[in-house]
Amino acid sequence: MDRKASFKGYFAVETLTIRHQLFEGGRSRPVRRKFFQRGDVLGVLPWNPVSAEVVLIEQFRVGKMRDEDSLRMLGLIAKIAEPGESDTRLAQRKAQQEAACQVGRLEPIATFYPCAGACPEQIRLFVGEATVTRPGTVQGLDGEHEDIFVHQMPRGSVLAMLDHIEINN
Repeated sequence: MDRKASFKGYFAVETLTIRHQLFEGGRSRPVRRKFFQRGDVLGVLPWNPVSAEVVLIEQFRVGKMRDEDSLRMLGLIAKIAEPGESDTRLAQRKAQQEAACQVGRLEPIATFYPCAGACPEQIRLFVGEATVTRPGTVQGLDGEHEDIFVHQMPRGSVLAMLDHIEINN
């Protein structure tokens, strides 16, 4: 296997030349692929079991530029994982910064590769018991140019929005 950096900035692009195991035995010829590298992502869905409400955040997303209606998306709290920081600590820190909520116990929902053909990124999703201190407010870090609106919604409303593909982030 041979790896070479093609680009390095906020994310990286690498060129990989590799031989892999074939289904019918033996190894492939050298295969060359470029892949996108930015690290793993942790996502957390804050949930208040007392009120049966979920917290979602709405914010600007540059990747939505292909849509004409809005560059804002409604979704989970998410962050690229930081080396040396536990998933629990990262989830709690980002929930406070982005949604003004205190997250306690976390339960894993899923771990998956969203685009394994071009990216080794793994996404780890959690649901966390939460107390929201300021729903309906704008949160985020000025230094990261964040402008995040905090939505606290009944679980049934969120499920209906998922059924109608109104939440796609």
